[in-house]
Amino acid sequence: MELKDLFEKLDNMEKEAELGGGKDKIEKQHAQGKLTARERLAKFFDEGTFVELDKFKEHRCNYFGMEKKKILGDGVVTGFGKVNGRLVYAFAQDFTVFGGSLSLAHAEKICKVMDMAAKNNAPIVGFNDSGGARIQEGITSLAGYAEIFLRNTLYSGVIPQIAAILGPCAGGAVYSPAIMDFIIMTQNTSYMYITGPQVIKAVTHEDVDHQTLGGANTHMTKSGNVHFACENDEATINKVKELLSYLPQSNKEKPPVVECNENPDKIIPELNEVVPANPKRPYDMKKIIKLIADNGKFLEVQEKFAPNMIVGFIRLNGKVVGVIANNPMYYAGCLDINSSDKCARFVRTCDCFNIPLLVLEDVPGYLPGTQQEYGGIIRHGAKIIYAFAEATVPKITVITRKAYGGAYCAMNSKHLRGDYVFAYPTAEISVMGPEGAINIVFRKELQNAEDPNKKREELIQEYRDKFANPYLGASLGYIDKVIKPEETRKILIKAYESLENKEDKNPWKKHGNIPL
Repeated sequence: MELKDLFEKLDNMEKEAELGGGKDKIEKQHAQGKLTARERLAKFFDEGTFVELDKFKEHRCNYFGMEKKKILGDGVVTGFGKVNGRLVYAFAQDFTVFGGSLSLAHAEKICKVMDMAAKNNAPIVGFNDSGGARIQEGITSLAGYAEIFLRNTLYSGVIPQIAAILGPCAGGAVYSPAIMDFIIMTQNTSYMYITGPQVIKAVTHEDVDHQTLGGANTHMTKSGNVHFACENDEATINKVKELLSYLPQSNKEKPPVVECNENPDKIIPELNEVVPANPKRPYDMKKIIKLIADNGKFLEVQEKFAPNMIVGFIRLNGKVVGVIANNPMYYAGCLDINSSDKCARFVRTCDCFNIPLLVLEDVPGYLPGTQQEYGGIIRHGAKIIYAFAEATVPKITVITRKAYGGAYCAMNSKHLRGDYVFAYPTAEISVMGPEGAINIVFRKELQNAEDPNKKREELIQEYRDKFANPYLGASLGYIDKVIKPEETRKILIKAYESLENKEDKNPWKKHGNIPL
C-alpha cells in the first residue's frame, strides 16, 4: 500500500468519526435547538487550537449485538486547546452516537483527559449530553462512571472543574457534575435528576415533567445544584469561558490579572447614599458590590438560589476577588440553611484556588423557626464558621450595618482570622438588636415603670448609643478601621495589596471534618 493510500485511509476515518451518528441524527440535534459535540468544542476553543484525542476509540461490548454497532469515538469527543490563550482540557458527549450513553471506552476517554489536565495543571470542562449508562454494557459502564467520580474527587481543589449540562444528565451521570466546582445549564433543552418522571410516577404517584423535575430553572431556584442558567448552547459556552477568566489554571497559581483603567484611589460619593440611616429600611447590597468593582462588573453565582446571600466574582484594580454578602432585601439578610450552604461552598471554592475573599456584612442573625431548627440550621450554619476559619487566602470584611450575635462571629469576624475588618459609621455590632436586648436585660425594670413604652424607648436609645455602633469594637481592636462608604474601593485595594504575600497555615491533618 502506497503512502497516498495510507493518507487517504486516515482522511476517510477522520471524516467517518466526525460524522458521529450520521447526518440524520445531526439534523435531529439541530432541530432540538442543540449544537453537536464538535460544534460546541469549536465555539469553546480558540480557533485552530483544539487537538482531539482518541478519535478512533471504540467500545468493546459483545452483548445484545453491540459488536456489530461500533462508531469511531464512541459518543464522546475529547482533547485540549486554548481558551482565550490559556490551556484547557475538555470532553463533549455526542448525543448522536448511542444517545451519548457512557460505555467503559467512553469513560476511559474522559478519564484520560482528566488525568492529563491534572498532570498539566489546567482546567477540565465537561459538556454533558447523555442518556446515561449504556445498558448493554452492564457493570462495566457503572465502573466507568465510578472511575470518573474518583478523578473528580482527587482533583477537587487541584484544578478547576466545570460542568456544562446541554442535554439529558440523569441517574448516576449527575454525580460527576455535582462534585465539580461549577455547573452551568442550558434552559429548556437540558435537565438533570437522579430518577426520571416515569420512575417517580410509579413509586410516589407524582406527575411531573422533565423540566419541572430537573430543568435549569428548578435547579437555579429550588435545589441550588446549578450555578448559572443560560438561554442556549452558545450562551452556556460563553458563560464557561467567562467563568474561566476568573479562575487560575490550578491551585498552584493565582487568578489571572487584567489591566484596569480606573483610578485605584477613586472616591465614590454614591456609596454614601446606599445604606439608609434608618436601620429598619432594606437596601440592595448589589449596588455596593457594583459600585466598588472594576467597571461595575459583577459575575454573580447562584443568583436565584437563597437570594438573602450574594456570592460571586469582581475585580479590584484588575485582581480577582470573591464576594460574599448578606442581602437585606431578602429575609433582612438573615442566615438560613440554604444561604449557609451557598456561602460555605463558595468560600471553600475561592480558598482552593487562591482567590481573596471580601465579605460585605449586614446580618441580623440566623433565621428563627421550627422549619430551620428541624432542618438542621445548627449543622448548616456551622459550615460558614468552618469555611471562613479554615480559609487561608486574604480575607477582608466590611460591616455596612448589622452584625448581630453568632452571625457576627460567622461572617469572617476578626476572631476567625479575618485579616482586616472595616466598618461603616452605620455599623451595629452587638449580641442582638437593641429592642430584643432591652426586653431581656431590663425586663423587671420595664414591668415596674410608670410608663413602660417611654422607658423602653429611653433604654433602647441608651443601648444603641453604647453598643449599636462600630466604636466599641474599634476600641477593642475587633474593628481595624471605621471608614466612610465613599472610601471603600480605595481602602480595599490598598488592603489587598498589603496581603499580597500573606501566609496562614493550618495544623497538619489528613483533612478536616466539616459538618456536612
